[in-house]
Parts: sequence; C-alpha cells; structure tokens
Amino acid sequence: MDQLSATLLSAPVLFFLLGGLAALARSDLAIPETLAKGMSLYLMAAIGLKGGVEVAKAGIGTDLIAAMAAGLLLSACLPFLVAPILRSFGKLDRVNSGAVAAHYGSVSVVTFVTANQIYGGSGFIVAGFMVAVLAMMETPAILSGLIIAKRQSGNVFDKDLLREVLFNGSVVLLLGSFCIGMIIGEQGFEPISPLFKAGFTGVLCLFLLDMGLIAVRRITQTRSLTMRLALLGVLFPIANGALGVLAGTLVGLDAPSVAVLGVLAASASYIAVPAAMRLSLPQADTGLYLAMSLGVTFPFNIVVGIPLYRWLAETAGGVL
Repeated sequence: MDQLSATLLSAPVLFFLLGGLAALARSDLAIPETLAKGMSLYLMAAIGLKGGVEVAKAGIGTDLIAAMAAGLLLSACLPFLVAPILRSFGKLDRVNSGAVAAHYGSVSVVTFVTANQIYGGSGFIVAGFMVAVLAMMETPAILSGLIIAKRQSGNVFDKDLLREVLFNGSVVLLLGSFCIGMIIGEQGFEPISPLFKAGFTGVLCLFLLDMGLIAVRRITQTRSLTMRLALLGVLFPIANGALGVLAGTLVGLDAPSVAVLGVLAASASYIAVPAAMRLSLPQADTGLYLAMSLGVTFPFNIVVGIPLYRWLAETAGGVL
C-alpha cells in the first residue's frame, strides 16, 4: 500500500490523472502536437544518454547480456501467448489478433521512463543497461504479430516493413543516444547534464498530462472496445508483467532491474507498433489496438502496475 500511495502521489502520475480528468470533463486543454513530439524526443534522448553513461561506468557484464536475452525472448514469445486469447475470449479475427498481440509483446517507452523515475525517487535504482533492453524489445514483437496475422498468406518479411521496424525513430534515438552515452562517459555527460537531468521530471509531467488527455479520449471515441477486450487490457499486463519478473529473477538480475523487466513485459506499445501495423496491416482496426494499448493498459500500468511489479520483484527475490 505504501508503494501504491507513493506512486499515486508522485507528480508525473498526478499530471497524468489531471489530463484524464480534463478529457472526461471535455475541457479544451491540449498540448500542441509539435511540442508533444519534442518532449518525446527529449525523454528518449535523456534516458538513452543516462543509460549509456551508467554502462560506461560499470562496463558490459553478464547482467546486461542476460537481461537482453530475457527481453528478446519475452518480446518474441508474448504475442503468441496473447493472440489465442484475443481470438477465443476477445472474439477477434486473425488479422486484428495479430495486430493487437504485437502491441502487447512490444514496449512503452513512457511507461519505462515513468517507472525509472518513480523507482529512483524512492531509492530503488534501476541499472542503466535496462535502456538497451527497452530498445531491443520493440522489434521482435512486431515480427511475431505479423507472423500471427499473415501466416496463411506467407507475405511477412517485405522490405519496407523491415526498414520501418529496424529503423523507426524511437529505436534509432534510444540506441543512438545510448551509444553516445557509452562513448562520452560520465565526464563527457557532465557539461550537458543540466539539460538532461534537471529538466527531466518537469518534461515528463507535461508529457504525461498529454498522455492522460489522449488515453481518455481514445476510450471515449472508439466503438470497437468491448468489455471483454477492456478486461484483457488489464489482465494482459498483469500476466505479462509476472512473466517478466519471473524471467528477470531466473537470470539473476537485481530487484530494481527485475521490476523494470516486469514493467517492459507488461507495457504495450502505442508509438512504434502502430506505425508498423499501419504499413503492413492496413485492414486492422487502428482504433481498437490504440484504445487497448493507450486507453486501457497504459493508464493501468502508470497508476497500478508500476508499484505492483516492484512488489512482485521483491517478493520473487525472496522466494526463488
């Protein structure tokens, strides 16, 4: 309960709730799209740089290799666990099942950033190399989702899609800034740290305000989101997060890194995967997969999931 209270009363989460309440009240509050995109670029660059600097300090070790292997396996396999449930319980066809499943195997950068900030604020410090795991987990789920959706047609790996998946902006910026952080190290990061450290929480608050507005508006505007699918939007992150925590514990990560691997497994993409799905599965219901990932799963993880996965990580560490 203490962790849940601390999360709910943190500034980023309160700004997210403010955005949701403003949308429910049909306020005209809005963040300009160009500003929102700029904040997104800033957050990804900042988390990548800080992660690279931390790895430069600690070096590349077995923990990084183990975490990346666990993350890649989770991202590739989770869509195959999610899709049959979407078809049987959610009543979705093969194409929409594949599209939605890809979102639940991939990751949400903002959920990761928020978890890092909340955990770090309470002294639960996450290893810097987890940002590399974040970047690695975006891509495999997209390919898995397309295999599910197109396995009867045999047309999965076309050139345009592979380029979209491997070189989408979030992956390039995260990995690029992570590499820059590794190259410049702590000494090279010091001159730019006032920009990327001092302003980080403030920018995150404004970004989550915008996310709160968008999430609630997605839910209220779509007609494809049934009660069954909304329920799955809550159950999937719990189950996937528990699998992430189990995987992190089994490969020997420390408790904060285990918790964040749970966050990554539980999160659902709403940036990279929708872009890939629009390109490769234009017949899939865009409103549906965005309503589930951004309108249901994202708020659940921000408010409830972040403290839940920490509790699971600490509990698993004492049991296994």
